[in-house]
Amino acid sequence: MSQIKQLLHLHQQGKGKKQIARILGISKNTVKSYLQKIEDSSLHIPDLLNLEGPVLEEKFHAGNPSYKEERYAHFKANIDYYLKELKRIGVTRQLLWEEYKSGYPQGYSYSQFCFHLSQQEIAASPSAVLHHEAADKLYIDFAGKQLSYIDSSTGEVIKCQVFVACLPYSDYCFAMAVRSQRVEDFIYALVCCLNHLGGVPKALVPDNLKAAVVKADRYEPDINTALSDLANHYGTTVVPARVRKPKDKALVENQVKLIYSRVYAKLRDFRFFSLQQLNEAISEKILDHNQTRMQQKDYCREEKFLADEKHLLKPLPHTVYEIKYYKQYKVASNNHICLFKDRHYYSVPYTCIGKQAKVIYTRSKVSIYVDGQRVAVHVRNYNKGGYTTVREHLCSAHKHYRDRSPGYYMTKAKSSSNELYNLFSLLFKQGKYPEQLYRTCDGLLRLRRTTEQDKFEKACRIAIENQRYNYGFVANILKNNMTEYQQETEEKTLPKHENIRGRELFF
Repeated sequence: MSQIKQLLHLHQQGKGKKQIARILGISKNTVKSYLQKIEDSSLHIPDLLNLEGPVLEEKFHAGNPSYKEERYAHFKANIDYYLKELKRIGVTRQLLWEEYKSGYPQGYSYSQFCFHLSQQEIAASPSAVLHHEAADKLYIDFAGKQLSYIDSSTGEVIKCQVFVACLPYSDYCFAMAVRSQRVEDFIYALVCCLNHLGGVPKALVPDNLKAAVVKADRYEPDINTALSDLANHYGTTVVPARVRKPKDKALVENQVKLIYSRVYAKLRDFRFFSLQQLNEAISEKILDHNQTRMQQKDYCREEKFLADEKHLLKPLPHTVYEIKYYKQYKVASNNHICLFKDRHYYSVPYTCIGKQAKVIYTRSKVSIYVDGQRVAVHVRNYNKGGYTTVREHLCSAHKHYRDRSPGYYMTKAKSSSNELYNLFSLLFKQGKYPEQLYRTCDGLLRLRRTTEQDKFEKACRIAIENQRYNYGFVANILKNNMTEYQQETEEKTLPKHENIRGRELFF
Protein backbone atom coordinates (compact mmCIF):
# COMPACT_ATOMS: atom_id res chain seq x y z
CA MET A 1 0.00 0.00 0.00
CA SER A 2 1.34 3.46 -0.88
CA GLN A 3 2.28 5.83 1.88
CA ILE A 4 -0.45 8.24 0.76
CA LYS A 5 -3.14 5.60 1.33
CA GLN A 6 -1.73 4.87 4.78
CA LEU A 7 -1.90 8.58 5.56
CA LEU A 8 -5.55 8.71 4.43
CA HIS A 9 -6.48 5.63 6.51
CA LEU A 10 -4.88 7.11 9.61
CA HIS A 11 -6.64 10.44 9.03
CA GLN A 12 -9.99 8.60 8.74
CA GLN A 13 -9.27 6.88 12.04
CA GLY A 14 -9.01 10.33 13.69
CA LYS A 15 -5.27 10.42 14.19
CA GLY A 16 -3.68 13.84 14.52
CA LYS A 17 -1.10 15.28 12.18
CA LYS A 18 1.78 14.83 14.62
CA GLN A 19 0.79 11.22 15.34
CA ILE A 20 0.44 10.39 11.61
CA ALA A 21 3.87 11.92 10.95
CA ARG A 22 5.42 9.87 13.77
CA ILE A 23 3.79 6.60 12.60
CA LEU A 24 4.75 7.04 8.92
CA GLY A 25 8.20 8.55 9.60
CA ILE A 26 7.55 11.74 7.67
CA SER A 27 7.46 15.40 8.65
CA LYS A 28 4.37 17.08 10.07
CA ASN A 29 4.43 19.65 7.27
CA THR A 30 4.25 16.86 4.66
CA VAL A 31 1.13 15.44 6.33
CA LYS A 32 -0.32 18.93 6.50
CA SER A 33 0.33 19.57 2.79
CA TYR A 34 -1.39 16.34 1.72
CA LEU A 35 -4.48 17.06 3.84
CA GLN A 36 -4.55 20.63 2.56
CA LYS A 37 -4.59 19.37 -1.04
CA ILE A 38 -7.61 17.21 -0.22
CA GLU A 39 -9.49 20.17 1.19
CA ASP A 40 -8.57 22.47 -1.72
CA SER A 41 -9.52 19.97 -4.44
CA SER A 42 -12.81 18.80 -2.99
CA LEU A 43 -11.58 15.21 -3.25
CA HIS A 44 -13.32 12.57 -1.11
CA ILE A 45 -11.13 10.24 0.89
CA PRO A 46 -13.20 7.02 0.14
CA ASP A 47 -12.91 7.70 -3.57
CA LEU A 48 -9.19 8.26 -3.27
CA LEU A 49 -8.72 4.99 -1.40
CA ASN A 50 -10.34 3.07 -4.25
CA LEU A 51 -7.78 4.33 -6.76
CA GLU A 52 -4.69 2.37 -7.80
CA GLY A 53 -1.40 3.54 -6.34
CA PRO A 54 0.04 5.26 -9.47
CA VAL A 55 -3.28 7.01 -10.19
CA LEU A 56 -3.55 8.20 -6.59
CA GLU A 57 0.00 9.54 -6.62
CA GLU A 58 -0.77 11.43 -9.84
CA LYS A 59 -3.59 13.25 -8.02
CA PHE A 60 -1.11 14.63 -5.51
CA HIS A 61 1.99 14.94 -7.78
CA ALA A 62 0.88 16.43 -11.08
CA GLY A 63 4.46 16.93 -12.30
CA ASN A 64 7.11 19.60 -12.41
CA PRO A 65 5.49 22.89 -13.37
CA SER A 66 8.79 24.37 -14.62
CA TYR A 67 8.09 23.04 -18.13
CA LYS A 68 4.96 25.16 -18.29
CA GLU A 69 6.76 28.42 -17.88
CA GLU A 70 7.02 31.01 -20.64
CA ARG A 71 10.69 30.49 -21.54
CA TYR A 72 10.16 26.76 -22.11
CA ALA A 73 7.19 27.50 -24.37
CA HIS A 74 9.40 29.88 -26.36
CA PHE A 75 12.20 27.28 -26.58
CA LYS A 76 9.81 24.50 -27.65
CA ALA A 77 8.36 26.65 -30.43
CA ASN A 78 11.84 26.93 -31.98
CA ILE A 79 13.14 23.41 -31.34
CA ASP A 80 12.65 22.21 -34.94
CA TYR A 81 14.70 25.14 -36.19
CA TYR A 82 17.56 24.37 -33.75
CA LEU A 83 17.67 20.68 -34.68
CA LYS A 84 17.68 21.52 -38.39
CA GLU A 85 20.44 24.13 -38.03
CA LEU A 86 22.68 21.69 -36.11
CA LYS A 87 22.95 19.54 -39.26
CA ARG A 88 24.49 22.41 -41.23
CA ILE A 89 28.25 22.70 -41.63
CA GLY A 90 29.97 24.64 -38.83
CA VAL A 91 26.84 25.22 -36.73
CA THR A 92 27.44 24.43 -33.04
CA ARG A 93 25.28 24.51 -29.96
CA GLN A 94 27.30 27.43 -28.63
CA LEU A 95 26.48 29.45 -31.77
CA LEU A 96 22.77 28.60 -31.55
CA TRP A 97 22.67 29.53 -27.86
CA GLU A 98 24.29 32.90 -28.53
CA GLU A 99 21.69 33.64 -31.23
CA TYR A 100 18.96 32.39 -28.85
CA LYS A 101 20.09 34.70 -26.00
CA SER A 102 20.44 37.72 -28.26
CA GLY A 103 16.84 37.34 -29.39
CA TYR A 104 15.46 36.24 -25.99
CA PRO A 105 17.62 37.62 -23.13
CA GLN A 106 15.53 36.08 -20.34
CA GLY A 107 16.00 32.60 -21.80
CA TYR A 108 17.86 29.55 -20.48
CA SER A 109 21.53 29.45 -19.59
CA TYR A 110 23.86 27.54 -21.93
CA SER A 111 23.78 24.33 -19.84
CA GLN A 112 19.96 24.31 -19.64
CA PHE A 113 19.70 25.13 -23.35
CA CYS A 114 21.91 22.08 -24.21
CA PHE A 115 20.00 19.88 -21.76
CA HIS A 116 16.59 20.61 -23.27
CA LEU A 117 18.06 20.29 -26.79
CA SER A 118 19.44 16.82 -25.99
CA GLN A 119 16.12 15.75 -24.49
CA GLN A 120 14.34 16.72 -27.67
CA GLU A 121 16.88 14.84 -29.85
CA ILE A 122 16.34 11.68 -27.82
CA ALA A 123 12.56 12.04 -28.00
CA ALA A 124 12.71 12.60 -31.76
CA SER A 125 14.51 9.28 -32.41
CA PRO A 126 13.33 6.67 -29.90
CA SER A 127 15.20 3.37 -29.84
CA ALA A 128 13.26 0.12 -29.68
CA VAL A 129 14.56 -2.71 -27.52
CA LEU A 130 14.73 -5.86 -29.68
CA HIS A 131 13.78 -9.18 -28.14
CA HIS A 132 15.20 -11.88 -30.37
CA GLU A 133 13.60 -15.26 -30.94
CA ALA A 134 15.57 -18.48 -30.97
CA ALA A 135 16.81 -19.62 -34.43
CA ASP A 136 15.28 -16.52 -36.00
CA LYS A 137 18.27 -14.60 -37.43
CA LEU A 138 21.97 -14.96 -38.15
CA TYR A 139 23.90 -11.67 -38.19
CA ILE A 140 26.84 -11.56 -40.63
CA ASP A 141 29.73 -9.13 -41.00
CA PHE A 142 33.46 -8.81 -41.65
CA ALA A 143 35.78 -7.51 -38.94
CA GLY A 144 37.37 -4.16 -39.74
CA LYS A 145 40.88 -5.34 -38.85
CA GLN A 146 42.76 -8.13 -40.60
CA LEU A 147 44.79 -11.15 -39.54
CA SER A 148 47.67 -12.62 -41.52
CA TYR A 149 49.85 -15.64 -42.17
CA ILE A 150 53.26 -16.10 -43.81
CA ASP A 151 53.65 -17.89 -47.13
CA SER A 152 56.25 -20.54 -46.29
CA SER A 153 57.55 -20.70 -49.88
CA THR A 154 58.07 -16.95 -50.45
CA GLY A 155 58.07 -15.44 -46.96
CA GLU A 156 55.33 -13.00 -48.02
CA VAL A 157 52.84 -11.85 -45.38
CA ILE A 158 49.32 -12.63 -46.64
CA LYS A 159 46.58 -10.42 -45.20
CA CYS A 160 43.22 -12.09 -44.53
CA GLN A 161 39.70 -10.86 -43.89
CA VAL A 162 37.86 -12.25 -40.85
CA PHE A 163 34.25 -13.35 -41.34
CA VAL A 164 32.10 -13.03 -38.18
CA ALA A 165 28.56 -14.29 -37.54
CA CYS A 166 26.38 -14.65 -34.46
CA LEU A 167 22.93 -15.84 -33.44
CA PRO A 168 21.41 -12.95 -31.45
CA TYR A 169 19.24 -15.09 -29.17
CA SER A 170 22.10 -17.08 -27.63
CA ASP A 171 24.89 -14.70 -28.78
CA TYR A 172 26.68 -17.80 -30.10
CA CYS A 173 29.60 -16.74 -32.31
CA PHE A 174 31.41 -18.10 -35.37
CA ALA A 175 34.52 -16.66 -37.04
CA MET A 176 37.01 -17.70 -39.69
CA ALA A 177 39.65 -16.10 -41.91
CA VAL A 178 39.29 -15.97 -45.70
CA ARG A 179 41.49 -14.48 -48.41
CA SER A 180 39.18 -11.59 -49.30
CA GLN A 181 35.65 -10.22 -49.14
CA ARG A 182 34.91 -11.37 -52.69
CA VAL A 183 31.70 -13.27 -53.38
CA GLU A 184 33.42 -16.67 -53.59
CA ASP A 185 35.16 -16.27 -50.21
CA PHE A 186 32.08 -14.77 -48.56
CA ILE A 187 29.81 -17.61 -49.72
CA TYR A 188 32.40 -20.22 -48.71
CA ALA A 189 32.64 -18.74 -45.19
CA LEU A 190 28.85 -18.57 -44.86
CA VAL A 191 28.48 -22.23 -45.92
CA CYS A 192 31.15 -23.22 -43.36
CA CYS A 193 29.24 -21.24 -40.71
CA LEU A 194 25.92 -22.99 -41.41
CA ASN A 195 27.64 -26.37 -41.40
CA HIS A 196 29.23 -25.52 -38.06
CA LEU A 197 25.86 -24.51 -36.58
CA GLY A 198 24.32 -27.73 -37.89
CA GLY A 199 21.19 -25.95 -39.10
CA VAL A 200 19.71 -22.91 -40.83
CA PRO A 201 18.03 -19.86 -39.20
CA LYS A 202 14.91 -18.25 -40.62
CA ALA A 203 16.79 -15.21 -41.96
CA LEU A 204 20.31 -14.08 -42.78
CA VAL A 205 21.11 -10.47 -41.86
CA PRO A 206 24.29 -9.31 -43.64
CA ASP A 207 25.80 -5.86 -43.54
CA ASN A 208 25.67 -3.93 -46.83
CA LEU A 209 28.95 -5.34 -48.16
CA LYS A 210 29.28 -5.78 -51.94
CA ALA A 211 29.51 -9.59 -51.67
CA ALA A 212 25.99 -9.64 -50.18
CA VAL A 213 24.19 -6.54 -51.49
CA VAL A 214 24.65 -5.21 -55.02
CA LYS A 215 22.78 -1.95 -54.40
CA ALA A 216 22.06 -0.72 -50.90
CA ASP A 217 18.60 0.72 -50.35
CA ARG A 218 16.64 1.37 -47.18
CA TYR A 219 13.49 -0.31 -48.44
CA GLU A 220 14.36 -2.66 -51.34
CA PRO A 221 18.08 -3.53 -51.46
CA ASP A 222 19.30 -5.60 -54.43
CA ILE A 223 20.66 -8.89 -53.10
CA ASN A 224 23.67 -10.47 -54.77
CA THR A 225 22.55 -13.35 -57.01
CA ALA A 226 24.95 -15.80 -55.38
CA LEU A 227 23.58 -15.00 -51.89
CA SER A 228 19.98 -15.32 -53.16
CA ASP A 229 20.83 -18.74 -54.65
CA LEU A 230 22.35 -19.82 -51.34
CA ALA A 231 19.27 -18.66 -49.42
CA ASN A 232 17.01 -20.61 -51.80
CA HIS A 233 19.21 -23.69 -51.49
CA TYR A 234 19.07 -23.60 -47.68
CA GLY A 235 15.41 -22.59 -47.45
CA THR A 236 16.01 -19.26 -45.72
CA THR A 237 15.72 -15.57 -46.62
CA VAL A 238 18.04 -12.55 -46.71
CA VAL A 239 17.17 -9.35 -44.79
CA PRO A 240 20.08 -6.89 -45.08
CA ALA A 241 20.68 -4.40 -42.29
CA ARG A 242 19.59 -0.85 -43.08
CA VAL A 243 22.19 1.57 -44.40
CA ARG A 244 23.85 3.65 -41.64
CA LYS A 245 21.83 1.92 -38.92
CA PRO A 246 24.45 0.27 -36.69
CA LYS A 247 21.81 -0.70 -34.12
CA ASP A 248 20.36 -3.14 -36.67
CA LYS A 249 23.47 -5.27 -36.24
CA ALA A 250 24.60 -4.16 -32.79
CA LEU A 251 25.14 -7.71 -31.57
CA VAL A 252 27.50 -8.71 -34.35
CA GLU A 253 29.33 -5.39 -33.94
CA ASN A 254 29.74 -6.22 -30.27
CA GLN A 255 30.99 -9.69 -31.22
CA VAL A 256 33.67 -8.10 -33.40
CA LYS A 257 34.84 -6.04 -30.40
CA LEU A 258 34.95 -9.18 -28.25
CA ILE A 259 36.87 -11.06 -30.94
CA TYR A 260 39.50 -8.31 -31.01
CA SER A 261 40.23 -8.95 -27.33
CA ARG A 262 39.62 -12.69 -27.17
CA VAL A 263 41.09 -13.78 -30.53
CA TYR A 264 43.23 -11.06 -32.09
CA ALA A 265 44.98 -10.09 -28.86
CA LYS A 266 45.67 -13.69 -27.81
CA LEU A 267 47.12 -14.57 -31.23
CA ARG A 268 49.19 -11.39 -31.63
CA ASP A 269 52.56 -13.09 -30.91
CA PHE A 270 51.92 -16.26 -32.93
CA ARG A 271 53.14 -16.89 -36.48
CA PHE A 272 51.12 -18.98 -38.92
CA PHE A 273 52.34 -20.44 -42.21
CA SER A 274 49.06 -21.34 -43.89
CA LEU A 275 45.43 -20.24 -43.89
CA GLN A 276 44.47 -23.59 -42.38
CA GLN A 277 46.79 -23.07 -39.40
CA LEU A 278 45.36 -19.60 -38.86
CA ASN A 279 41.76 -20.89 -38.92
CA GLU A 280 42.55 -23.72 -36.52
CA ALA A 281 43.88 -21.17 -34.02
CA ILE A 282 40.84 -18.90 -34.53
CA SER A 283 38.48 -21.85 -34.03
CA GLU A 284 40.20 -22.74 -30.75
CA LYS A 285 39.88 -19.19 -29.38
CA ILE A 286 36.26 -18.86 -30.54
CA LEU A 287 35.43 -22.10 -28.72
CA ASP A 288 36.92 -20.61 -25.52
CA HIS A 289 34.88 -17.44 -26.12
CA ASN A 290 31.61 -19.36 -26.55
CA GLN A 291 32.35 -21.43 -23.44
CA THR A 292 33.19 -18.42 -21.24
CA ARG A 293 30.50 -17.62 -18.65
CA MET A 294 28.64 -14.43 -19.59
CA GLN A 295 28.48 -11.49 -17.20
CA GLN A 296 25.40 -11.38 -14.94
CA LYS A 297 24.29 -14.78 -16.32
CA ASP A 298 24.74 -18.28 -14.98
CA TYR A 299 25.40 -19.86 -18.38
CA CYS A 300 27.73 -19.48 -21.38
CA ARG A 301 26.87 -18.87 -25.04
CA GLU A 302 27.41 -22.48 -26.05
CA GLU A 303 25.13 -23.80 -23.28
CA LYS A 304 22.38 -21.38 -24.31
CA PHE A 305 22.76 -22.33 -27.98
CA LEU A 306 22.72 -26.10 -27.40
CA ALA A 307 19.87 -26.01 -24.89
CA ASP A 308 17.43 -23.54 -26.45
CA GLU A 309 18.35 -22.82 -30.05
CA LYS A 310 20.11 -25.53 -32.04
CA HIS A 311 17.13 -27.91 -32.16
CA LEU A 312 14.95 -25.09 -33.57
CA LEU A 313 17.20 -24.47 -36.59
CA LYS A 314 16.01 -25.80 -39.95
CA PRO A 315 17.87 -28.95 -41.05
CA LEU A 316 20.70 -28.60 -43.56
CA PRO A 317 19.92 -29.72 -47.15
CA HIS A 318 21.27 -33.09 -48.31
CA THR A 319 23.31 -31.59 -51.16
CA VAL A 320 26.28 -29.28 -50.72
CA TYR A 321 25.76 -25.76 -52.04
CA GLU A 322 27.98 -24.62 -54.90
CA ILE A 323 28.07 -21.03 -56.04
CA LYS A 324 26.36 -20.51 -59.40
CA TYR A 325 27.62 -18.36 -62.28
CA TYR A 326 25.44 -17.08 -65.11
CA LYS A 327 26.39 -16.53 -68.75
CA GLN A 328 24.55 -16.21 -72.07
CA TYR A 329 25.94 -17.55 -75.36
CA LYS A 330 24.69 -18.24 -78.88
CA VAL A 331 24.72 -21.90 -79.95
CA ALA A 332 27.29 -22.32 -82.73
CA SER A 333 26.69 -24.14 -86.02
CA ASN A 334 28.44 -27.22 -84.61
CA ASN A 335 25.75 -27.24 -81.85
CA HIS A 336 28.25 -26.42 -79.08
CA ILE A 337 28.65 -23.44 -76.76
CA CYS A 338 32.04 -22.34 -75.46
CA LEU A 339 32.40 -21.61 -71.73
CA PHE A 340 35.03 -18.92 -72.15
CA LYS A 341 36.21 -19.06 -68.53
CA ASP A 342 37.69 -22.51 -69.25
CA ARG A 343 37.82 -22.32 -73.08
CA HIS A 344 35.94 -25.60 -73.17
CA TYR A 345 33.06 -26.58 -75.49
CA TYR A 346 29.81 -28.27 -74.43
CA SER A 347 27.18 -29.78 -76.74
CA VAL A 348 23.47 -28.97 -76.95
CA PRO A 349 20.83 -30.62 -79.17
CA TYR A 350 21.34 -29.70 -82.86
CA THR A 351 17.79 -28.28 -82.99
CA CYS A 352 19.05 -25.36 -80.83
CA ILE A 353 21.65 -24.18 -83.37
CA GLY A 354 21.56 -20.37 -83.68
CA LYS A 355 19.49 -19.80 -80.53
CA GLN A 356 20.51 -17.92 -77.38
CA ALA A 357 21.41 -20.26 -74.52
CA LYS A 358 21.57 -19.35 -70.83
CA VAL A 359 24.41 -21.18 -69.10
CA ILE A 360 24.43 -21.75 -65.32
CA TYR A 361 27.61 -23.37 -64.11
CA THR A 362 29.13 -24.32 -60.77
CA ARG A 363 32.46 -25.78 -59.75
CA SER A 364 31.33 -29.26 -60.86
CA LYS A 365 28.38 -28.88 -63.25
CA VAL A 366 27.32 -26.98 -66.40
CA SER A 367 23.58 -26.60 -67.13
CA ILE A 368 22.35 -25.14 -70.42
CA TYR A 369 18.87 -23.63 -70.94
CA VAL A 370 17.19 -22.67 -74.22
CA ASP A 371 13.74 -21.04 -74.35
CA GLY A 372 13.29 -21.59 -70.61
CA GLN A 373 13.94 -25.35 -70.83
CA ARG A 374 17.01 -27.20 -69.64
CA VAL A 375 18.38 -28.92 -72.74
CA ALA A 376 21.76 -30.18 -71.49
CA VAL A 377 23.68 -30.95 -68.29
CA HIS A 378 27.41 -31.70 -68.35
CA VAL A 379 30.10 -32.41 -65.80
CA ARG A 380 32.38 -29.39 -65.83
CA ASN A 381 35.63 -30.03 -67.71
CA TYR A 382 38.65 -27.76 -67.24
CA ASN A 383 40.51 -29.06 -70.32
CA LYS A 384 41.15 -25.92 -72.40
CA GLY A 385 40.20 -26.27 -76.05
CA GLY A 386 38.50 -29.63 -75.44
CA TYR A 387 34.99 -30.78 -76.30
CA THR A 388 32.37 -32.43 -74.11
CA THR A 389 29.82 -33.93 -76.49
CA VAL A 390 26.75 -36.11 -76.01
CA ARG A 391 26.14 -38.33 -79.06
CA GLU A 392 22.35 -37.81 -78.90
CA HIS A 393 22.86 -34.06 -79.38
CA LEU A 394 24.38 -34.52 -82.85
CA CYS A 395 22.61 -34.66 -86.21
CA SER A 396 23.34 -37.61 -88.56
CA ALA A 397 26.11 -35.75 -90.42
CA HIS A 398 27.82 -34.77 -87.19
CA LYS A 399 27.48 -38.30 -85.80
CA HIS A 400 29.47 -39.57 -88.77
CA TYR A 401 32.35 -37.26 -87.92
CA ARG A 402 31.98 -38.03 -84.24
CA ASP A 403 32.25 -41.78 -84.83
CA ARG A 404 35.42 -41.56 -86.93
CA SER A 405 38.50 -43.38 -85.62
CA PRO A 406 41.41 -45.42 -87.03
CA GLY A 407 39.41 -48.58 -86.32
CA TYR A 408 36.41 -47.19 -88.20
CA TYR A 409 38.52 -46.57 -91.35
CA MET A 410 40.39 -49.87 -91.09
CA THR A 411 37.08 -51.74 -91.01
CA LYS A 412 35.74 -49.89 -94.07
CA ALA A 413 39.02 -50.47 -95.99
CA LYS A 414 39.10 -54.20 -95.19
CA SER A 415 35.58 -54.66 -96.52
CA SER A 416 36.52 -52.76 -99.70
CA SER A 417 40.04 -53.72 -100.77
CA ASN A 418 43.02 -55.60 -99.32
CA GLU A 419 45.49 -53.17 -100.88
CA LEU A 420 43.58 -50.21 -99.39
CA TYR A 421 43.62 -51.96 -96.02
CA ASN A 422 47.42 -52.32 -96.25
CA LEU A 423 47.73 -48.68 -97.30
CA PHE A 424 45.62 -47.50 -94.31
CA SER A 425 47.70 -49.66 -91.94
CA LEU A 426 50.90 -48.00 -93.10
CA LEU A 427 49.18 -44.57 -93.06
CA PHE A 428 48.22 -44.79 -89.37
CA LYS A 429 51.66 -46.15 -88.39
CA GLN A 430 53.33 -42.87 -89.35
CA GLY A 431 52.85 -41.51 -85.85
CA LYS A 432 50.76 -38.51 -86.87
CA TYR A 433 47.70 -37.39 -84.91
CA PRO A 434 44.83 -39.64 -86.19
CA GLU A 435 42.41 -36.76 -86.86
CA GLN A 436 44.95 -35.29 -89.31
CA LEU A 437 44.61 -38.45 -91.46
CA TYR A 438 40.81 -38.79 -91.52
CA ARG A 439 40.36 -36.53 -94.56
CA THR A 440 43.06 -38.52 -96.43
CA CYS A 441 41.10 -41.70 -95.65
CA ASP A 442 37.85 -40.09 -96.83
CA GLY A 443 39.52 -39.11 -100.12
CA LEU A 444 40.94 -42.60 -100.73
CA LEU A 445 37.55 -44.18 -100.01
CA ARG A 446 35.95 -41.84 -102.54
CA LEU A 447 38.54 -42.88 -105.16
CA ARG A 448 37.70 -46.50 -104.41
CA ARG A 449 34.01 -45.86 -105.11
CA THR A 450 34.68 -44.06 -108.44
CA THR A 451 37.48 -46.27 -109.83
CA GLU A 452 37.67 -49.81 -111.16
CA GLN A 453 38.79 -52.16 -108.40
CA ASP A 454 41.72 -53.70 -110.28
CA LYS A 455 43.04 -50.31 -111.36
CA PHE A 456 42.58 -48.85 -107.84
CA GLU A 457 44.41 -51.76 -106.19
CA LYS A 458 47.38 -51.34 -108.57
CA ALA A 459 47.52 -47.64 -107.65
CA CYS A 460 47.54 -48.53 -103.95
CA ARG A 461 50.31 -51.07 -104.58
CA ILE A 462 52.46 -48.43 -106.35
CA ALA A 463 51.91 -46.00 -103.43
CA ILE A 464 53.01 -48.66 -100.94
CA GLU A 465 56.13 -49.57 -102.98
CA ASN A 466 57.13 -45.91 -103.16
CA GLN A 467 56.16 -45.24 -99.50
CA ARG A 468 53.85 -42.40 -100.54
CA TYR A 469 50.82 -42.86 -98.27
CA ASN A 470 48.65 -39.93 -99.30
CA TYR A 471 45.58 -39.15 -101.35
CA GLY A 472 47.33 -36.87 -103.85
CA PHE A 473 49.86 -39.49 -104.98
CA VAL A 474 47.20 -42.15 -105.57
CA ALA A 475 44.94 -39.65 -107.35
CA ASN A 476 47.78 -38.62 -109.72
CA ILE A 477 48.55 -42.26 -110.55
CA LEU A 478 44.92 -42.83 -111.54
CA LYS A 479 44.62 -39.54 -113.40
CA ASN A 480 47.75 -40.18 -115.53
CA ASN A 481 47.09 -43.90 -116.07
CA MET A 482 50.36 -44.74 -114.32
CA THR A 483 49.04 -48.20 -113.49
CA GLU A 484 49.37 -49.19 -117.22
CA TYR A 485 52.92 -47.79 -117.42
CA GLN A 486 53.88 -49.79 -114.35
CA GLN A 487 52.56 -52.94 -116.03
CA GLU A 488 54.67 -52.32 -119.20
CA THR A 489 57.91 -51.79 -117.27
CA GLU A 490 57.35 -55.01 -115.38
CA GLU A 491 56.99 -56.95 -118.69
CA LYS A 492 60.21 -55.43 -120.19
CA THR A 493 62.65 -57.15 -117.85
CA LEU A 494 66.30 -57.53 -118.92
CA PRO A 495 67.53 -61.09 -120.00
CA LYS A 496 69.90 -62.90 -117.70
CA HIS A 497 73.58 -63.06 -118.99
CA GLU A 498 76.86 -63.91 -117.32
CA ASN A 499 78.49 -60.70 -118.64
CA ILE A 500 75.93 -58.46 -117.01
CA ARG A 501 77.36 -56.93 -113.87
CA GLY A 502 75.23 -56.28 -110.88
CA ARG A 503 75.42 -53.60 -108.28
CA GLU A 504 77.46 -55.82 -105.98
CA LEU A 505 80.53 -55.23 -108.19
CA PHE A 506 80.42 -51.51 -107.49
CA PHE A 507 81.73 -50.09 -104.26
